[in-house]
Parts: sequence; structure tokens; C-alpha cells
Amino acid sequence: MSSQERQVNLFGSSVTWRWPNLFKGNEAPGTQLYDRALLFSILSLISFGFVMVMSASMPEAQSLTGNPFHFVIRHMVYLIGCVVISAVVLQIEMSRWQKFSPMLLLIVGIMLVAVLLVGTTVNGAKRWLTIGPIRIQVAELAKFAFAIYMSGYLVRRHEEIRENAKGFYKPIAVFAVYAVLILLQPDLGTVVVLFVGTVGLLFLAGARLFDFFALILTGVLAFVALVLLEPYRMRRVTSFLDPWQDPFGSGYQLTQSLMAYGRGDWFGQGLGNSIQKLEYLPEAHTDFIFAVIGEELGFVGIIVVLSVLFFVSLRAIRLGNLCIAIDKAFEGYLAYSIGIWICFQTVVNVGASIGMLPTKGLTLPFISYGGSSLWVMTAAAMILIRIDHERRLSCIQAVQGKIN
Repeated sequence: MSSQERQVNLFGSSVTWRWPNLFKGNEAPGTQLYDRALLFSILSLISFGFVMVMSASMPEAQSLTGNPFHFVIRHMVYLIGCVVISAVVLQIEMSRWQKFSPMLLLIVGIMLVAVLLVGTTVNGAKRWLTIGPIRIQVAELAKFAFAIYMSGYLVRRHEEIRENAKGFYKPIAVFAVYAVLILLQPDLGTVVVLFVGTVGLLFLAGARLFDFFALILTGVLAFVALVLLEPYRMRRVTSFLDPWQDPFGSGYQLTQSLMAYGRGDWFGQGLGNSIQKLEYLPEAHTDFIFAVIGEELGFVGIIVVLSVLFFVSLRAIRLGNLCIAIDKAFEGYLAYSIGIWICFQTVVNVGASIGMLPTKGLTLPFISYGGSSLWVMTAAAMILIRIDHERRLSCIQAVQGKIN
């Protein structure tokens, strides 16, 4: 081994690292063992989220607890949890996720049942499972577990999905069980995210177009029926269509959000100078934090944040393509699933806050306050880093094998 080489252990894998030539200003080929741009983007979003939660949550924290830093302190604890989760997830090989995906799905399914029996109710919804000092929103874990399960299923039953309806509708039956359990909480937003992720993966796996369009039509009809059957969901839809018809009732949250965007203009009022967060805009630090971003940082700030979020999504899709190209199907489908998940949840959260979509109660990935959402998103992001790491290692080993 030369003076410029050393043996290192990265993410649980032993590789030979060749130091870059600093005088030439570039790296030797194959030495970058993880996606730095993706990792930097994720860390930037989480850091920015902490700043915005601090800005948006202080008035409500002062009103509810008398301590303006109540939510900030809790968010810092969540960030410590993110560090622990990252350290653990980065050490787990993707083959283990694939092997234990059915078991993970079963465990989360049991937790969804437990929520209905012994869960904690907040604002009329029973969505949280309290384990000691930790309160977990199991629906967030359901997105994660179902993405891993679907990726494993598509690898095991790839030909069956393409050739007959039986292989196509098996995962739909599993999705239906999850959907019923989550709707009983109730949480329609998570079901919609799961449905879009499932449809997207089946399409990418080459499912027959007849089955694909039949599933989409069934999903749309089910969504309409669920809205019509629940008066509060119907009120959300009608208030989204014309929030100014009842600006102090069903349309209050959306009108306040639109006012925040209006005040933001091009460059915003400045960090910390939002007026709508002063208990005018409900859920300012959670579901509607993007409106506070718009008010304080303006249109320019909005574009920057959206650009980084969509960069992460597109990077995940690109990673999926690269993995499929080298016959890493499970990793490829999982990267696709995470990319679709981040992208769609961003679209729904932003669309709800600007009045383009009905309110769904979905957080803004990596930015909104909330331990369960932040932890699960961090785990998903670290899986992307791990997938890319294993892909790069396999490419390096293939090159070394040819040289030897």
C-alpha cells in the first residue's frame, strides 16, 4: 500500500482509500464513496428547518406553555434522534432491509392496530402511540415500511406483475389493509401518499397499462367517496375552492396562509418578522410552515427551498436509474419510492398552503416540526446515502476486478 493509500471503514465496509491530489484540485477516480451533494442538501434542509421552526413556533409556545423555546428544545431533541438514526441506518446493509421487509411490514401493521386500541388522541385524531417519553406517529412509519416492502415485492414478483393481474393486485391487497387501518385514525393524507407511491412503483416496474389505469380510476373514485362520506373532509374541499366565502370559519387557515404569502412579496419581511405566526395562522410551525417561509423570505426564499427539495427528489430518481442499470433492482425501486414520496409530499404540503389543493395535514419534508416525520424522513434519506455508497463500492470492485 502506497503512502497515499490507507484502509478505511466507511458505513461498515472496508475499502482502500486513495488520497486526492490537492495540488491538482480534483480527486482520483472512484475515491468518492458517497453522494456529497445529496448529503449536503439533506443536512441543509434539516438545518434550515430548525431555524424556521425556531422562528415560527415561539409565539404559540409562549401562549401554550409560557416558554417561547418549548418547541425549539423539543426539536433539538428530535435532531439528536436524527443523528442516532443516521448512525444506525448507515451501518445496515441493503440486503438486510430486503430480507426483513415482510417482517418490518408486519411489525408496523401491528403498531397501526395498537394505535386504534391504546393510541393517544390529539385534536380528535388517534394517530400517536406513546412509548415511555416518546410519542410516535405510526402512519409515518407506515410510509417507510411500505416503501421497503413494495421494493422487495417487485424484485421477487417482477415477471408475475408484468404478465398477470394476480401479481399486480397482491400488493394492492396489502395496501388496502394498511389504508383501512390508517383511515380509522383518521389520516387520509398518508393513504394518498401510500397510494401514489404504490402506483408509481408499479408503473416503473412495467405493470400492464390496463391494470395500471384501473387502479388509478379505483383510487380516484375511492378518494371522492371518502371525501363525500365525511362532513369535515367535504368542508375542507369546499373551503379550498373558495376560502373567502367563510374567512373566519372553514376558510380561516387558508386565508391566513394566503395573507402570509401576500406579505412576503419578492424578498420577504426578514427572518423572524412574520406577523401571521403571531397566533393568526394555525399550525404555523408544522403543516403551514411554508407560508411562514414565504412571508419571511419571500418568493426568492420559496424558490430556493423548493429547488433543494426537488434536487433531493430528482437525485433519488437518478440513483434508482443507476441501480437498475447495474442489476440492483431492490435498491433501485427503493430509491424511486423515496424520491416519489419526498416529491409528492412536498407538492401536497405546498399546494395546500397556497390554496391549490385541499388541506391534508402532511408535513413539509425535513423542515416542519414533528419528531416522527423528521426521524422517518432522515432514515429514508440515509438509506439513499447507503444505496449510493453500495453502488459506488460495487463499481470500484468491478473495476479492480478487471484490472487484476
